[in-house]
Amino acid sequence: MRMWGVSPKGLCQKHLLGEHVEMHMFAGTIRKGYSIAGYLKNNLISPSEVVSRHDQLAQEMEGRGMNHKSPLELDISSLPAEQQNLLIDKEQSRSDLLTRCKECEERHQRIKRRNNIEENSPC
Repeated sequence: MRMWGVSPKGLCQKHLLGEHVEMHMFAGTIRKGYSIAGYLKNNLISPSEVVSRHDQLAQEMEGRGMNHKSPLELDISSLPAEQQNLLIDKEQSRSDLLTRCKECEERHQRIKRRNNIEENSPC
């Protein structure tokens, strides 16, 4: 399980749906009181961002015409204080993702080109 932390628009369908499921899995793990120390040590989760990340992923899923019927709520106050606000290294995560998945890399390149065109177009 991991939180990629990159723009959901840049995720291929497999990674979009996979990360969505993983947000639910992380929430369940935290609710059950299981340790997430290994995920934190390996820079795979930002506990304070699980719900907002889930919502970003769900919005992108709906934007692609998929159904989303699994809202997520999570109280992280049961985690030790030092774990609650740990953040993933989004740049490292992005690099890992784009190295592993050709489709995600292509999506990111298209978005980058599109944004560059929009930024440089006359008003």
